[in-house]
Amino acid sequence: MPLVLDEVEVVGVERVSPSFVRVELGGPAVGRIGVDGALYDQRFKVIFPNAAGRLPSFADATEDWWSTWTAIPEPERGVMRTYTIRDLVGEGNDTRLVVDIVVHEDDEPTQPHDASGSSPAAAWSPEGTGNRWALQAAVGQRLMVLAPRRGHAFGGIEWAPDGADRLLLVGDETAVPAIRGVLRDLPADASGAVFLEVPLGADVLDDVRAPEGVSVHWLPRDGAARGELVHAAVLAHLTGTPEAVAAAAEPVVADDEVDPELWETPAYSSSGEEVVGATSVPADTPYAGLYAWIAGESKVVTGLRRILVKDLGLDRGQVAFMGYWREGVAMRS
Repeated sequence: MPLVLDEVEVVGVERVSPSFVRVELGGPAVGRIGVDGALYDQRFKVIFPNAAGRLPSFADATEDWWSTWTAIPEPERGVMRTYTIRDLVGEGNDTRLVVDIVVHEDDEPTQPHDASGSSPAAAWSPEGTGNRWALQAAVGQRLMVLAPRRGHAFGGIEWAPDGADRLLLVGDETAVPAIRGVLRDLPADASGAVFLEVPLGADVLDDVRAPEGVSVHWLPRDGAARGELVHAAVLAHLTGTPEAVAAAAEPVVADDEVDPELWETPAYSSSGEEVVGATSVPADTPYAGLYAWIAGESKVVTGLRRILVKDLGLDRGQVAFMGYWREGVAMRS
């Protein structure tokens, strides 16, 4: 197939901070994973074992892997989730795929049903599966991955600054791995700013580095409301008026204002609307030359996008915004 869909083995696990578990995956399949060019924010999919601890079979799968997946009875499938490739290290059969998984200790398991649909399968449910798996991850465990095969088109890279000369990257903890990948692959003369809102001060990762012209600002919530710090910091950065920011209220985003498929880049919109690229923005506008990449919790992302496009007047083609997750709503894949 023009993609890698195969079993891999956990070859390394490290709790790098209270909110991040770093997992290294190995095996022959990993040596076939790659892209022609920089990884940036390259996504891939992980399939976790089902309640019985088994992985699904894709032995007869074709390029239409989704049909094979949906044909498997739901309790037998396991759970599929999307992550960012943090790094590919090594060569050939020694290649390792590194992924950082966000975790939190207070994720209470629900009581789902087993394959018979009647009895509870303890400590397993689609909600929070990645979190719970990562908290107990150990060398030797096996997962399945669906990832780009070197030499074939795959998609999953949204970073497309389209000739912009200033960059703005904003994300919560779920976007830290993607933003780190973008920073790693930026040209040395890149210019811009990064704002990373994470749960705790101990979640500031010292291996997130940027070109000299790109400033990185960590915003540990440490009990503050989600989105509050990043909203103020981004607005202050763009307007240069911290006093006005202090008086500005964070936009209230109602549940029905959040697109359940929230995803828009200069090349694609979940709403189906055509989006014109950033290079079409007139040079005499205040934010000409700026490209903003925003990802994280959907309500926070929606509020930031509203500030940039509606309040500050950025063109839609200058803003890529992705709802990586939605608070209180189970992810699908």
